[in-house]
Amino acid sequence: MARTKIDLITGILGAGKTTFLRRYAKYLLQKGERIAILENDFGAVNVDMVMLQDLKSENCRLEMITGGGDPDCHKRRFKTQLISLGMQHFDRVIMEPSGIFDMDEFFDTLYEPPLDRWFEIGSVLTVLDAEAEETLTVQTEYLLASEAAYSGRLILSKLEHVDETAEQAAARVLAHLNRALTAISCDRQFQAGDLIAKKWDSLTDDDLAACENAGYRGATYVKQFSTEEIGSGVHYFLHVAIPEERLEAVIAGMMQDAACGRIFRIKGSLPAADGRWLKVNATQKKTELSEVPSGQAVLIVIGDGLSRQEIDRHLCAVNTDPEYVSI
Repeated sequence: MARTKIDLITGILGAGKTTFLRRYAKYLLQKGERIAILENDFGAVNVDMVMLQDLKSENCRLEMITGGGDPDCHKRRFKTQLISLGMQHFDRVIMEPSGIFDMDEFFDTLYEPPLDRWFEIGSVLTVLDAEAEETLTVQTEYLLASEAAYSGRLILSKLEHVDETAEQAAARVLAHLNRALTAISCDRQFQAGDLIAKKWDSLTDDDLAACENAGYRGATYVKQFSTEEIGSGVHYFLHVAIPEERLEAVIAGMMQDAACGRIFRIKGSLPAADGRWLKVNATQKKTELSEVPSGQAVLIVIGDGLSRQEIDRHLCAVNTDPEYVSI
């Protein structure tokens, strides 16, 4: 019996992994494949799973490894979940880990019995954020490099948000990645041909087939941090209702307040007047608000050294929803 291929989609926090996974999964489903999507996160809550619910069907199962714990406990949960999926004989499993992930866990676990009889590694795909800052913290630079080191294909995200041609953005992002790889003594350097650099609404079946068949590469690098040492993180703020005219100022206040931590991105959706919904996408450079037909009252804050309590302070000063909660 053929083994199930398992693909890994990596990338630092906020790179766009879930958005790409949706497109990739739809491509596989349209081909008639039976797939499972595994969200593998140290956090107790995974809001990204909500974004994938519409994919759930007879041919697409959604699973999540829940709960925190030490790395050994997390690895046991990971293996247990894969054993369950392996017994169901999917054509493909797509795994999206947290933005803080030790690549050795993925490879080491799949080489253990009985998983080595049920699974084979398909493609390692890495999403690179065209909007990422040119200089990140040492820990985030390490994550950027280590999560791309084994990649068979790189995918550039958020081209529509930068004032560059695709070629200019690709060259800049690749130069950044290669610097980060050199910093961890990695023996890989990526070239333009390794990167799909186009707006995602123009991705073709040929592009996605290239991802499906990308495989992975062997690489060596110096491990600088364990997952529990890395201060990057995500906090979720639910039942948020902020007057539309004050929203940009509130976001700017959090971004500029060092007590909140170093915030890379704030994203989510919030209710507006007259039953409208606003999609929020904010970085240190700009805040974008756009109307969407529906949403969930949540803000997701991504960054280094985040203080949930300080972010709470900013939001609670203007929030009008009494059911507000932060995680």
